[in-house]
Amino acid sequence: MKNIKHKMLISLLIISLFLSLLPFRVAKAASDPLNIEADAAILVDANTGRILYQKNIDTVLGIASMTKMMTEYLLLEAIKEKRVKWDQQYTPSDYVYRLSQDRSLSNVPLRKDEKYTVRELYEAMAIYSANAATVAIAEIVGGSEQNFVKMMNEKAKQLGLKGYKFVNSTGLSNEDLKGFHPEGTNEREENVMSARSVATLAYHLLKEYPEVLETASTPRKIFREGTDDQIKMDNWNWMLPGLVREYEGVDGLKTGYTEFAGYCFTGTAERDGVRFITVVMNAKSNGKSTIEARFEQTEKLLHYGFSNYSIKKLYPKGYQLKGKSTLPVVKGKEKSVAIVTDKPFFLVVKNGEEKNYRPVYVFDQKKLTDKGELVAPIKKGEKVGYMTLQYKGTEEYSFLSPEMKNNVKVNIVTKKSVEKANWFVLAVRGIGGLFGDVWTSVVKTVKGWF
Repeated sequence: MKNIKHKMLISLLIISLFLSLLPFRVAKAASDPLNIEADAAILVDANTGRILYQKNIDTVLGIASMTKMMTEYLLLEAIKEKRVKWDQQYTPSDYVYRLSQDRSLSNVPLRKDEKYTVRELYEAMAIYSANAATVAIAEIVGGSEQNFVKMMNEKAKQLGLKGYKFVNSTGLSNEDLKGFHPEGTNEREENVMSARSVATLAYHLLKEYPEVLETASTPRKIFREGTDDQIKMDNWNWMLPGLVREYEGVDGLKTGYTEFAGYCFTGTAERDGVRFITVVMNAKSNGKSTIEARFEQTEKLLHYGFSNYSIKKLYPKGYQLKGKSTLPVVKGKEKSVAIVTDKPFFLVVKNGEEKNYRPVYVFDQKKLTDKGELVAPIKKGEKVGYMTLQYKGTEEYSFLSPEMKNNVKVNIVTKKSVEKANWFVLAVRGIGGLFGDVWTSVVKTVKGWF
């Protein structure tokens, strides 16, 4: 009996020890290797849209003034399409004038009877996050902020964003607008997005309108310099050169803060040909919500990116995959043509992981016959498909959207031209093929006899 009790006691001790260790093991498995203090965060290769770090990236959260990236996008689109001009002048509406006088918000005071250029308003928005200037731009581009908000949501859908809602052009809480929130929205509504969607918006903004960085990277500027209305605008992005949290390579993009959203920041930085996009939402420092927390957490992301990733030339221009260096040709003077990549294959890869990528050819089936042949005539440099990469490592990479996988590829082209053979050569080949088929049939028959 003593032996049984002794064994039971040992068993209970073992089980107790196991249970005491279990929470530690679970916590360790779910731990964040970068220890990013934010409700959501993401690090993205800005060239391809490939995600290098993620935390709660599909959780929909408040975005505050990061909203203004969409306002910037729609303005720059209107400028490009010549619907709006930089020197176009605007006189503040009653609402814009009233909002601009609220110095508890980020603003440049505007005069009710004064005229301002689109560029002045844009710089105030992009550098100083001026809210009244932002509504002014919404009125210029959309006719009214109400219509502009519709444009924002429509553009988000066009860009393939998931998990978003725009209720105003600024990112302020609707209740802070004191009854002047856009018609059709609720006074308690907030602008919300997921970190993935914020990063995707930043990706498209940088790809399609890279000139945004010319203004976003401006550390300081005087609004209406030389006039009685001049006001110093210090960029809220403290990671820019010469500011409080200066970080090498940072040149954008947009900060944000409301009580609802907490401290947020969409950053971007470039070094040695590598550009990253970062997003942190409701960032904290040692558990506290502070204005510098968003920059501290962004610095962690950027340091991780620049310390661990670099751009590598994985394959040279003119690369040929072994065993697939040619394609058969029909109706041509030559029966095959060499195929090569049209440019070098560069990719941002984790240090030491170059050997974990394998080339894969994907041919354009519209260019090939059912037997996988090209049909002459063929031009030199004609695109016949593309080469992409297959990753064989242990990291779990994904993209902001499935379509962005297409960013990791180079074209496969023909190395030389192949002229179409004349009718006589084709006829001889046809006869030769006919006799060849007959001869093959005879040989098989004779073999069957024996």
